[in-house]
Amino acid sequence: MKQNFAEALQKVLIHEGGFSDHPLDPGGMTNLGVTRRVWEEWTGHPVTARQMTDLTPAKVAPMYRRKYWDKVRGDELPAGIDLLVFDAAVNSGPGRAAKWLQACVGVDVDGDIGPKTLAAVSAVDATQLIDDYGRRRLSFLLDLSTWGTFGKGWTARIAAVKTEAQAFV
Repeated sequence: MKQNFAEALQKVLIHEGGFSDHPLDPGGMTNLGVTRRVWEEWTGHPVTARQMTDLTPAKVAPMYRRKYWDKVRGDELPAGIDLLVFDAAVNSGPGRAAKWLQACVGVDVDGDIGPKTLAAVSAVDATQLIDDYGRRRLSFLLDLSTWGTFGKGWTARIAAVKTEAQAFV
C-alpha cells in the first residue's frame, strides 16, 4: 500500500546491512543493498569506493522506490504483500519477484504485475500467499552456487520478512 514504502524500505535496509565487498558475492561492492554497478547506473557515472561507503538511506531511497518498489507496484499491493515482494525484488530482481507472485496466485507468469495479478493477489488469503511465496523464494536460493556462503543469512532473512509481512497484514 502507498503508505508502506518508508517502513518497508527501513526493513529491507536492515536485512541488506551496511558496506560489504565480499569476494564471493557476485554483486561485488555493496552498501545498503546497493551494488556499485546499480549505483553507477542510477547516478549515470562511475563511483568510487568512498562514494559507496558514504551512501545513506536518504540517498538510496529514491533509487529503491523507482527501481524496485514501483517496478513491483508496491503502492497497489496489499499491506504485507508489498513488503514481501519488495524485499524479494531487492534481493533477486523485480522481474523474478513478480514471477514468484504470479505463480503463487495462479496467473500468467510474465514478470509484469498488472491488473490481473493485482486482482488475483487481492482474492487470495494473504497468510497462505506469504507462506507460498517464502517457499518459492527459498527454493530458488537453494539452487544458487553461493548458497553455501550466504544460505544461512538468506534463510533467516526470508523467515524474518515472512514474520514482518504477516505483521503488516
